[in-house]
Amino acid sequence: MPGWEELERLCQQCRRCSLYKSRKNLVFGTGNKNADLMFIGEGPGREEDETGIPFVGRSGRLLNKILEAVEIKREDVYIANIVKCRPPGNRNPLEEEKEACLPFLRYQVALVRPRIIVCLGSVAARSIIDKDYRITKDHGKWIERKGYYLTATYHPSALLRVPARKKEAWEDFKKIKEKLVEPGPG
Repeated sequence: MPGWEELERLCQQCRRCSLYKSRKNLVFGTGNKNADLMFIGEGPGREEDETGIPFVGRSGRLLNKILEAVEIKREDVYIANIVKCRPPGNRNPLEEEKEACLPFLRYQVALVRPRIIVCLGSVAARSIIDKDYRITKDHGKWIERKGYYLTATYHPSALLRVPARKKEAWEDFKKIKEKLVEPGPG
């Protein structure tokens, strides 16, 4: 299995799908590489593509506020996305784009070895937890798989579009904080 530097180099050189053609920057991932908690989003937006850092735009600022409110430091978590390059027009990644990038994400998860993985939004939840995942029905529910606790909550961009869901997301994040202080699975 490649280490961090080799994995990032492989991602930089990736041509498995066409997203690399229009990216400004690879958005590899950021944070504590030994984190107990890992967040996974769907893909970079415009500001992320500009900076090469996940969750730095409006969604990222909201995520930071939520983390701060539940007393989780952003520097203590690891954050990545299903795809490492921005889909045109901020559309959802296509199936073939997700399939091309998922092996890189699996390596990141293997290197971090978090106890808890939180999918941010339905695209991530359907790619990681279950292809039939329904974010409005299933968010906040925990499953244990392969030594990880997995859950999903609303993507911060969805909370910006539908502020009424912030209360549900707040409850999810309180459960995430509680899970962080519990012993690991298995």
